[in-house]
Amino acid sequence: MKNCDKTKVVGEGVSRRTLTGGAVALLGFGPAMVRAEGGGEISRNAESIHQEPVFEASCARVYQALTDHNQFGKIVQLSGAMKAGELPADKPAQIDPRAGGAFSLFGGLISGRTIELVPNQRIVQAWRAGSWTAGAYSVVRFELVPIGSKTKIVFDHAGFPQGQADHLLAGWNLNYWEPMKKYFA
Repeated sequence: MKNCDKTKVVGEGVSRRTLTGGAVALLGFGPAMVRAEGGGEISRNAESIHQEPVFEASCARVYQALTDHNQFGKIVQLSGAMKAGELPADKPAQIDPRAGGAFSLFGGLISGRTIELVPNQRIVQAWRAGSWTAGAYSVVRFELVPIGSKTKIVFDHAGFPQGQADHLLAGWNLNYWEPMKKYFA
């Protein structure tokens, strides 16, 4: 896979190992892992989402739209949730564009922390919906791949609560991919 930018930046003073360990702690994995249903230590019931939307924009432009609160706020304005009147207009997107930085999106309905940033190439986040049980986080990964003057996002979302896949899939389409296509048009 060819990436837009080979520069690897994880964050000032933060190593990839530290971030990975922090993500593992955030998500509750590790030696104190809760046993899966039926007393086993392995659950094979996990759901995940994989999508590959393509946008009429460079990797740099897509990266900026996903990491800059002002640009992402414009995408939110085009989202299905905003059009349906489901979001408070007075709570703008907040995104700290550094590895380890917090974000709050869609009027606070979505929040989390950025685990890894590779400029113009990759964004990995510990991501949660406000309706989930306290402390429940999933992992989203945006891998930016150039296709000529366009960008494909190889997107993966995993670790979310069982039974949420259909709802989350609809949300990614209505509140991310469709408004981003309009934003970059």
